Amino acid sequence: MAERLLEVNDLATYFFTADGVVKAVDGVTYHIDEGESVAIVGESGCGKSVSALSIMRLIASPPGRIVHGEVIFEGTDILKLSEAEMRDVRGNDISMVFQEPMTSLNPVLTIGYQLTEALKLHMDLNHKQALERAGNLLEQVGIPDAHRRLKDYPHQFSGGMRQRVMIALAVSCNPRMIIADEPTTALDVTIQAQVLEVMRNMAKEYGTALVMITHNLGVVARYAERVIVMYAGKIIESGSSEDVYNDPRHPYTLGLLRSVPRLDEAIPEKLEAIEGLPPLVIDLPDACAFAPRCKFAIDKCNEKMPELEEISPGHMARCYVASELHELAKK
Repeated sequence: MAERLLEVNDLATYFFTADGVVKAVDGVTYHIDEGESVAIVGESGCGKSVSALSIMRLIASPPGRIVHGEVIFEGTDILKLSEAEMRDVRGNDISMVFQEPMTSLNPVLTIGYQLTEALKLHMDLNHKQALERAGNLLEQVGIPDAHRRLKDYPHQFSGGMRQRVMIALAVSCNPRMIIADEPTTALDVTIQAQVLEVMRNMAKEYGTALVMITHNLGVVARYAERVIVMYAGKIIESGSSEDVYNDPRHPYTLGLLRSVPRLDEAIPEKLEAIEGLPPLVIDLPDACAFAPRCKFAIDKCNEKMPELEEISPGHMARCYVASELHELAKK
């Protein structure tokens, strides 16, 4: 059985603005095991990226602040580390692939310089050794003529190639965990598949845990062993990919699945959109945030936020009608 690598306990990250307190992440608890691939899914603004940035301690302050909670990585609460200690964790133990590589890579430094900088800092390699490893990493992520291209700048690479560089940078120091924040958003469909294959293969080769933040449920089905669904700063469902796909227990998860075309149906059904818009996470009432958009809502949903409860072993849902959702959905 795989050992526990990361534990996030009751994590809350708020942004203190002139309009009020934005509870971007509000009491989130989950774990990641060694070598496991986990997807965090949800609409824009649900808190999935903020939760990842909180783990990396990259929240801009002001206005953001981690209000409470624990992030236990290999037995140590990294929220209590000094900034110098945290810099050693970033890249060395936990790496991040950001959403837009053109803004993550420095446009005035060569690819080789940016790759070797991390290798020299964290792995204590000399310049020649770092260059050799950087070239090998580019080869592994599928960049042709890799050693020569170390002299090129980010603008000389396509979007897909830049994202491959970001993957090479993320795995360069053999981290224990990689967080990929919407790594394929700006790429076309065929390049998305290539980049995701590269990321999965690299994670398997290095035995690295992979956390994918995405709104693309197709990504989840193929690449994640476990799924965490977020809405309005909270986890509303979690479980194995098989459980969440085949037996969704929250109306929001069900809505997400019904909005994706399926190729395994003899007669394709009409796609259903989730009506309404996500709520503003400023001073939300103590009620289910999804209730105004939910066709299955009952009176209790508008009175008190339901707890995240276990529906079956390893499958959790935050919904009053979770146990009867399938019957309600057939009506």
